[in-house]
This record gives sequence, structure tokens and C-alpha cells, in this order.
Amino acid sequence: MLFAAGFGTRMGDLTADLPKPLIEVAGQPLIEHALSLVEAYKPERVVANLHYKPEMLEQYLSDRNIAFSHELPDILETGGGLRAALPLLGESPHFTMNTDAVWNGPNPLSLLAETWDSAKMDALLLCIPLDSALGHTGQGDFILSETGLLSRGRGQVYSGVQIIKPDLLHEIAEASFSLNILWDKMLSEDRLYGLSYPGKWCDVGRPEGISLAENMLANDDV
Repeated sequence: MLFAAGFGTRMGDLTADLPKPLIEVAGQPLIEHALSLVEAYKPERVVANLHYKPEMLEQYLSDRNIAFSHELPDILETGGGLRAALPLLGESPHFTMNTDAVWNGPNPLSLLAETWDSAKMDALLLCIPLDSALGHTGQGDFILSETGLLSRGRGQVYSGVQIIKPDLLHEIAEASFSLNILWDKMLSEDRLYGLSYPGKWCDVGRPEGISLAENMLANDDV
């Protein structure tokens, strides 16, 4: 599941006439950086949710084997958007991936798949150590224990990529909601796990993230 429905308001004027996934970084749209990782992993199916300027993304992705989940009339946030896409995704565990980050290192999808343990995990989040999270201005989202269990706190940054079981989505009454609601349920039952990414990652949610990401790709020491 590629999250591509957002308004990209933090990008200011850059998203006035363009959806954020089509903003270019190092000569390629942001969504192309995500798709290079997805296509290298070769999942069974790929779905993208659309809301803001969907026709532009549909046109760009028209020659790719991607199904579209249109969020109309309202945008549904991450949890609601994922649930709305389940008829296309199916009910088995699946990846979700934000489309506003650039990676420099091993394929994050492959790393998650190698670590995933359905018997003890309801979700497995890929996290970034603060010193490897370029463009991120916060103090971290999760503390990663030695066993991989997560807890909330100033620790590592959630990368926007995870494997998650969709079961709990059906328990939420609201149409629009964040995946944080599911994560909190999983945390209370010791079912939320994390994995630390060994490479570098850049958040391109703001305009300054573009040059940071380009420098990261050009120079591994950034």
C-alpha cells in the first residue's frame, strides 16, 4: 500500500499545482523512489490511495501494474485509507509505505520481510536512528527494546514503512483515523515490534528535504 493521497501542505507552493508524490528529487518524482524499492521486492500486488489531484498521479502511473483506491469525497488518513483499500489488498498482512521519503541503503521491504514473525507480531515498523534520519525535526517516535518490542518515547523515528495485519482496522468506528490508534492497541498487548534501519533515510515532507535527500544520494557521508 502506497500512501499517496495527502495534500502535502508542508511543501507550500510546491504542491499548489502538483501532488507531493510527483515532486522531483534527484531527477525523479518522489513516488518513483518508492516504486524502485517496491518493484525490486516484487510484491503480489500494489495499491496506491489517491485524493489530492488524483488524475495527475493516475496519468503518471498509468503504465504500471498499480490499483488505485480513490478516497472520495473526504480524505481518510492512514488508517481509514488502508481500510478502504482492503478490497484491493486482501486481508493478509501487507506492507504500507509513505511516498515522501528517500532511502540510501538496503531495501526496507526486504529487511522487514526477513524479520516478520506473524505468530508474535501484529505490526513490524521500520525505524530510523536519529543520526540517520535526515530532514526530521522531532525527537523520535519509539524506543526499540532488545527483543524488538516498541514503546512510545524519544528514540527512533518511524520511517513510514511497516508490515501490518489488517484485522484491527475493522474494529474502528470512525471513517477517517490514524494508524496510531491501531498501534496503541498493539502496544497494550505487546504485539507492536520494530526494526532499526542500517542505512540512511531522508524525510522530504518540507522543501528543504529535497536538497538534503539529493546530497544524501550523492554523498554517503552526509
